[in-house]
Amino acid sequence: MTRTNRQNQTSSPARLRRVATAATIALAAAALLAACTSADAATPSTGSPAATLRLGYFDNITHGPALVGLQNGTLQAALGSTKLSEQIFNAGPAEIEALSAGAIDAAYIGPSPAINSYIKSHGQSLKIVAGATNGGASLVVAPSITSASDLKGKTLATPQLGNTQDVALRYWLKSKGYKTQVSGSGDVTINPTDNAQTLALFKTGKLDGAWLPEPWASTLVVDAGAKVLVDEATLWPRKTFPTTVLVVSQQFLTAHPATVAALVKGNADAIAWLNANKAKAADALNAKLKADTGKSLAPAVLDRALGNVTFSADPVATAYPTLVSHAVAVGTGSSGSISGLLDLSALNALRAKTGLAPIAVSGGE
Repeated sequence: MTRTNRQNQTSSPARLRRVATAATIALAAAALLAACTSADAATPSTGSPAATLRLGYFDNITHGPALVGLQNGTLQAALGSTKLSEQIFNAGPAEIEALSAGAIDAAYIGPSPAINSYIKSHGQSLKIVAGATNGGASLVVAPSITSASDLKGKTLATPQLGNTQDVALRYWLKSKGYKTQVSGSGDVTINPTDNAQTLALFKTGKLDGAWLPEPWASTLVVDAGAKVLVDEATLWPRKTFPTTVLVVSQQFLTAHPATVAALVKGNADAIAWLNANKAKAADALNAKLKADTGKSLAPAVLDRALGNVTFSADPVATAYPTLVSHAVAVGTGSSGSISGLLDLSALNALRAKTGLAPIAVSGGE
C-alpha cells in the first residue's frame, strides 16, 4: 500500500474538522446561489415589458393576422410601450435561422420548421404560443397533369426545403410511390423557389406545378391557368390543419412573459377583426401587401385565397405528431419529443377572461 493510500484511509480528527467546515461553506454557498437563481427566475414573471419586440412574418394571406395586425396597428396597440419591429421572410427555415441567431424574437411561421427547431434544440429554442391560420395550401399543376401518375419526371416547386409545404409535398409523393431526395432529385424533381418567382417559372414551363400556401396557389390558378391537383385540406381529419402559428424564442419568453402575453392578445385581436370584418379584410390585407412589396393582389386572387383559409388562434395541436412523422419519413426532420412545444398559458388566460373554453395542447405532449 502506498503512502498516499494510507493517508486517505487514516484521517485525523483535524482533517475531519476541515472537511466538515468545507462542506458547511459549500452548502452555504449553494444555498446562496439557489436563492439568487430563484430570485432571477422569479423576476421575469413580474418584470418590465421588453423595450422592443422584433417580429418575423411572410407576405402571405396565410399570415393574415400578422398583415392586418401590422396594418391596422392592432399588434402595436396590444404591446403598448414595447416598440414593434418587423422583418419579412419567404419561408420558415430562414425565419428559424433568424430566431435562433437572436435576430428576431417572435415569428409567424409554418408548424414544420418550428417543430424541427424544437426537436433539434431539445426543447430549448422556442415555444408555440398561439395559432394564426389553418388551411390554405395546395398542389397546383399544369392543366395537362390530371393525376399523380402524370408527375413522374416532372419538376415541382415549394417555398423552401423543409418548410411546411415542402414536407407536405414530399410526404404526399411518397404515399404515391415516388422517391424524392432532399437534394431535389428523384422520381419527381423538387426545386425550392421563392414564392414571388414561382409564377414566372410556371408560365414559362420551367415548373410543372408547386405546393404553395395562399395567395400563391390562387395566383397560379387565376393568373396562369393552373389547376388544383391536391387540396391539402382533403388529407387531414375534419379538413383542418395548421398553416401558420405564432412562436417566440424561449429566451425572450423567459425574460419578457408579459410582452409575450401582450403579443398573444394582439394576435387574438387581429384574428377577431379579420373574422368580424370580412368585407374590409381584403382591403386591409392588400394595403399591407402593397406597402411591403409595391404590389397588391387582384380581387379574384384575393377572394379565392381568403376562401381557402380560416383565421384562428387554435394551433391544432392534434396535428403535430403527424407532422413530425411526415418530416422524419421524407428526411427533412428529426425524430424526438415535442412535449412542451406549446405554451398556451397566455392564450388560455385571455380566453378565460371572455368565457371561452381553453385550447388543448394534448397533441403536442
